[in-house]
Amino acid sequence: MTQRLLLTACLLSMAAFTQAQKVNRAGGDPKLSEYWEPEVKVVAPGKTAADAPADAIVLFDGSNTSAWEAKNGGPIKWKVENGAMTVTGGAGEIHTTQGFGDCQLHIEWRTPEVVKGEGQGRGNSGIFLMGKYELQVLDSYNNRTYSNGQAGSIYKQLPPMANASRGPGEWQTYDIIFTAPVFYPDGNVKTQARITVIHNGVLVQNNATIWGSTQYIGIANYEKHGEKEPLILQDHGNPVSFRNIWIRPL
Repeated sequence: MTQRLLLTACLLSMAAFTQAQKVNRAGGDPKLSEYWEPEVKVVAPGKTAADAPADAIVLFDGSNTSAWEAKNGGPIKWKVENGAMTVTGGAGEIHTTQGFGDCQLHIEWRTPEVVKGEGQGRGNSGIFLMGKYELQVLDSYNNRTYSNGQAGSIYKQLPPMANASRGPGEWQTYDIIFTAPVFYPDGNVKTQARITVIHNGVLVQNNATIWGSTQYIGIANYEKHGEKEPLILQDHGNPVSFRNIWIRPL
């Protein structure tokens, strides 16, 4: 046997030994730890990360507001133009006609380009998951306010991990993963709600535990509610705009 053949034989032997070690470390046949059913469903993604995937429910596409209604029912009174819907004075909050629980939510928002006010009086609105758990919307660009009340906060509960705000008049994005709370029949909390929020591509809430329903005064607390509840957009008196809203029930 030539030296080259001997070297080749040694290399093949070492490769076989290494493979055998891997199989032994895995406890035998690697196929034993594979499963093929159920097959993972196919979801066609949007053309970009902002576009709704195939299985999403489009809540606002820039013109059609049929997925929303006024607080006391009927058509919304917000201004709809240029692909956005904007809070108008005294129009009131709006909520979805459909209820949601666990979900993935994409929503884009914009505070006024002309800055008026400061702190909580500047570009204020809110997104209420299940109508009860508020993710704050606020112009937090060079605008100091209490940390658990700025953009990206779970209002009056959890401050964001970072201030990722764009300037006034610029469109901003929230990508949200929300896990609804679960209640025992007697109303006690079995599992609290949890939320992950990415603000303009920056993680600001990381699977955070929500303390309870949002309270302006006092400590947040849970009250038993349905497994699916409407999404609410707040009218806080500022002309905040929203566009490209879609949701995936999970």
